Amino acid sequence: MNKTERQLAITLELQRTKLIRAEDLASQFETSVRTIYRDIQALSEAGVPIIGAPGHGYSLMEGYFLPPVSFTAEEAVSLLMGAKFVEQRWDAAYGIEAKSAQRKIEAILPEAIREATSRVQETMRVLHPMGPDTTLLVRTYLSDIRNAIFEQRKICFMYLKKMPGADGKRSSQRVVAPYGLTLIRENWVLLGRCDLRQDIRHFRLSRMTELSVLEERFLLPPDFDLNQYQPPDDRNEHVLVRATSDVADQIREVLHFYIDHVQEEEQRIVFDFRVRNPEEIVHHLLGLGGDIEVMEPQSLRIRIREIANDILKHY
Repeated sequence: MNKTERQLAITLELQRTKLIRAEDLASQFETSVRTIYRDIQALSEAGVPIIGAPGHGYSLMEGYFLPPVSFTAEEAVSLLMGAKFVEQRWDAAYGIEAKSAQRKIEAILPEAIREATSRVQETMRVLHPMGPDTTLLVRTYLSDIRNAIFEQRKICFMYLKKMPGADGKRSSQRVVAPYGLTLIRENWVLLGRCDLRQDIRHFRLSRMTELSVLEERFLLPPDFDLNQYQPPDDRNEHVLVRATSDVADQIREVLHFYIDHVQEEEQRIVFDFRVRNPEEIVHHLLGLGGDIEVMEPQSLRIRIREIANDILKHY
């Protein structure tokens, strides 16, 4: 990055961030603090209204905005492909805005860049198959929850758990203070404090029904940061499975989240899965048929045998 590019990038960063230190700018642009001081001085002399607060950092005078900037073909493609992703996976309101953003970006591109962008896009395509997390209901819930997060209102819904609880039931009513939404392995997941569990819990939107936004408000904990949040890993049980090489790649693709260790033998591969409960992966293991053998735990071996015997009764 040359001096001109760096100074433009610094101005954009100041426009994006209310206050930033010279040390942070130097780290971001991989240069010295002294160079940042010189860049700030040059920008000020060029008429950019930069305010320096000793001991705090730099900021732009309120109301100052850069004129429209130009994009390279690669930058334009990144923005347009990102907009297409939002259109497909977010709720209807953001889908409309994503289309609008695409039109605006394409409208300001110079003809040469627009042609180059079109050529690149012809070789790339964003596709997301329809599934439980792309249904109209989920996208509606996505919009409702997003609004509830902004307004800091609690939500109420019926939730279908993957496995029955201690009472043998899978469905329960939940009242939750919604903290944030995240897309995990193609599934929209809500993070929020559950009144029932009195702790932060994760809820897949595709397992929700009867969702409503309540009048009751909540306060987001000051120390909660969605981008820094790491859920506790409570996968404490191990499952050992011996598999043929024919299905090894399939296992790595489908069950990669659970894999803790892999050991290759002469003709077989042993997978060590770490799970909360072996039942989580039973249906995956059954789908692999005779190409796998559950080694441990013994309770899961018995469970697989029982299911196999039940299947055999139908044939």
